[in-house]
Amino acid sequence: MTLHAASREALAAAELRLLELADATQDDSTLATDELAKLGEELFAVLGLLIEQPALRRAAADASSEAAGREQLVRGLFAGKVSDATLQVLVAVVTARWSSPRELVDGVESLARTTLLVRAERDGQLDSVEDELFRLGRIVAGSNELELLLADPAGAVDGKVALVDTLIEGKVSPVTKTLVDQLVRHPRGVRVANGLGELADLAAKRRQRSVAHVRSAVALTAEQVDRLTATLTTIYSRPIALHVEVDPSLAGGLQIKIGDEIIDGSIAGRLAALRRNLAS
Repeated sequence: MTLHAASREALAAAELRLLELADATQDDSTLATDELAKLGEELFAVLGLLIEQPALRRAAADASSEAAGREQLVRGLFAGKVSDATLQVLVAVVTARWSSPRELVDGVESLARTTLLVRAERDGQLDSVEDELFRLGRIVAGSNELELLLADPAGAVDGKVALVDTLIEGKVSPVTKTLVDQLVRHPRGVRVANGLGELADLAAKRRQRSVAHVRSAVALTAEQVDRLTATLTTIYSRPIALHVEVDPSLAGGLQIKIGDEIIDGSIAGRLAALRRNLAS
């Protein structure tokens, strides 16, 4: 998700309001995890409405109109239909200045995802949610037929959601299921496998860690994973989360990607570098 400066400020303000509601402790009013789940699901429902109704998202993001008018629009549409917490977050969204309607929609999607990840964090399930999203992303990426079915614009959305649910039902946490269902329902031009990877990265960032995407010619043992994690944590001076994918095409060794940096210790990578040097 790439936002212009105004939209980044708008999202930061709305996220601050969201976290204030989630962290409020006065009179024991901290949002319980089930209320956080409801908040996330309601924000996703609003996301769907904004995607389906171009006129609504244009009106909600119209910087030429008065903020009070945009707030009145949201209250008129959603008061009594969503929880008070959801309404407060939506008011924070529409009274801020967004660079475009599209970026406002991006912001609502980000807030919904953040809400559910906060819930997973409260439940002590953030580790498992991250792992479930990553593993499912590998499954989808490894099945060309499944990817084609999910990417088919003519396919029924409910059918796609039901198909994915058959893969994950009873095997993942409620947070993971909601995040996956919403991604399949509203991919917004992103391949589902890539979207699952982005969600896994968001979960890792929620834990204030960097993500190392590791490709290995063979499966790594638990001891090897621990050693590699410790080494990368030392090198980068911050906690590192490993997402390991087995890729026999590497022939041997590892390829590690952290952000924009690639550490290629694979045989295939070294051969490719050698060929480049010989050709220069």
